[in-house]
Amino acid sequence: MFLLQKISTDLKRKLIYAHLAIVIMVTIGTVGFKYFEGLGWLDSIYFSTATLTTVGYGDIVPVTEGGKNFTVFFIFLGVGTVLYALSILAQSFIQAEIISALGLRRKNKEMKNLSNHYIICGAGRVGRRVFNTLDKENIPVVVIEIDEKRVEKIDNIDNHYVLVGDATLEKNLIKAGVERAAGLASCLAADASNVYVVLTARDLNSDLHIVSRAVEEQAELKLIRAGANRVVSPTIIGSVSMSRALTKPAIADFMDSIVAENLDLVFEEIPIRNNSDYAGRMLKDTNISSELNLLVVAIRRKDGEMIFRPSGSSKILEGDLLIVIGEAESMKTLIQLNQ
Repeated sequence: MFLLQKISTDLKRKLIYAHLAIVIMVTIGTVGFKYFEGLGWLDSIYFSTATLTTVGYGDIVPVTEGGKNFTVFFIFLGVGTVLYALSILAQSFIQAEIISALGLRRKNKEMKNLSNHYIICGAGRVGRRVFNTLDKENIPVVVIEIDEKRVEKIDNIDNHYVLVGDATLEKNLIKAGVERAAGLASCLAADASNVYVVLTARDLNSDLHIVSRAVEEQAELKLIRAGANRVVSPTIIGSVSMSRALTKPAIADFMDSIVAENLDLVFEEIPIRNNSDYAGRMLKDTNISSELNLLVVAIRRKDGEMIFRPSGSSKILEGDLLIVIGEAESMKTLIQLNQ
């Protein structure tokens, strides 16, 4: 299946025809030998296969005149067909290898010019879900995974970049462009490996936003100390979600709907830069609520202070980060106006 993805449509068609031709030749030979020689089905299949593969009969040979005439005809027709099929198969392998090599060179060249992209270390269940989320938002991604079989399980990977190797090695992080990346997600299965990735990535890029997976609860503090901006423990999140679903099912349904995008509601971070039209204005004087019908849930100041449920008199300052919820179309308009 992986081979068929790399070869041309025309060659795929030829490859299918070649396989069909071999099956047809074996069938013709089997029926012919059974008819002319009076053999059983198994012996007829044996005769047919031995003729097509040119290995010779050895123990038994055609004895009737009709069988000998059919064998001569079958050798010329069948052996030629099999040789053609084998040449098509060899051509497909060679083409796939050439395409793979050229594609790898092109991808590696493009990877050197990437900037503000995101790196995912590990393509297991967690890593693939992170990838799918970023892929939906058309964010450029580089996946570092040591197991090629896991890479093959990722959907739409051809539109992004893959580095097959150990994510804990500094050289692989450098190849993935960690020094120019906007963020990194360490999704490896072992906490020790995640700590090593976080330490190395933080040393290579002090401004990198790093999110790491924690398998064990006690690893969270170590990952923070190593340089992770955020640590996510699937075990803790799963248990909290189950508790909410058990005791507060309506809230759980609402939160799940937002995460699953079943509702036309999205959360977004709106950074306020110095050229933003919203900088220096009170919240009530903007069109965020009155025209766009969006709700500012919180404002995070440049110094890290978080203001929840800001009032209309709250002033939007340069460097603030607005946490906004609302309809997707209105959110797109806000993002455009803020640029």
